[in-house]
Amino acid sequence: MQELSGKRALVTGGSRGIGEAIALALAEKGADVAITYDRSADRAAQVVDAIKTKGRRAAAIKADSADPAAIQHSVDEAARVLGGLDILVNNAGIARYNTIADFAVEDIDALLAVNVRGPVLASKAAIPHLTGGGRIINIGSAGADRIVGAPGTVYYMTKSALQSLTRGLAQELGPRDITVNLVQPGSTNTDMNPEGGESADYQRSLIPLGRFGQPEDVAAAVAFLATPAARQITGTILNVDGGALT
Repeated sequence: MQELSGKRALVTGGSRGIGEAIALALAEKGADVAITYDRSADRAAQVVDAIKTKGRRAAAIKADSADPAAIQHSVDEAARVLGGLDILVNNAGIARYNTIADFAVEDIDALLAVNVRGPVLASKAAIPHLTGGGRIINIGSAGADRIVGAPGTVYYMTKSALQSLTRGLAQELGPRDITVNLVQPGSTNTDMNPEGGESADYQRSLIPLGRFGQPEDVAAAVAFLATPAARQITGTILNVDGGALT
């Protein structure tokens, strides 16, 4: 079904993994999609080609999600190329792991810049473009609710911040009929956390369903929240984690 026909979306960090799957899922439902990327130009071009094969308009915009000017430019450029903006998916993120005692200040700053300030600034830039029925969908982590392993504390802290951002923005934008929701993936098979990695068996032991999620599982949740069927859902946190939090 083409529930998103005529809609225009921007997916940050959309050149691979969960971001790529989200971009393709939105296009499959009829949306035109722009993505941002930092270093994966070839992968970004492949995603654009895949979107175009679905008959949708597509664009790849180079943007460092730690750079405020680049974030503003990427949102404005997506709106220019697509003729407007209806959906923002704040997916771009980085991961750094270490104990608090050994965490380098520059790594803390990098996590905060990309994972916290990035979504705030992207949302700020998108708000003037969004109209009634608009969507902001943040991508967090199930680890925000249950930290697994001390070295992940700072990373998960940045993902917890998205919960407050989501709830606050939902209240701010609700009167304009714009919804804001948060999707929290659990262990998901990506380049950053492959289902065949050294810690994969331990992660599976924490999941009642006993398996890693796939990027398409997260994308399906995001695509649903972008459709008119989710018009009454806002300020909500949706875990896509195989039951790991139960």
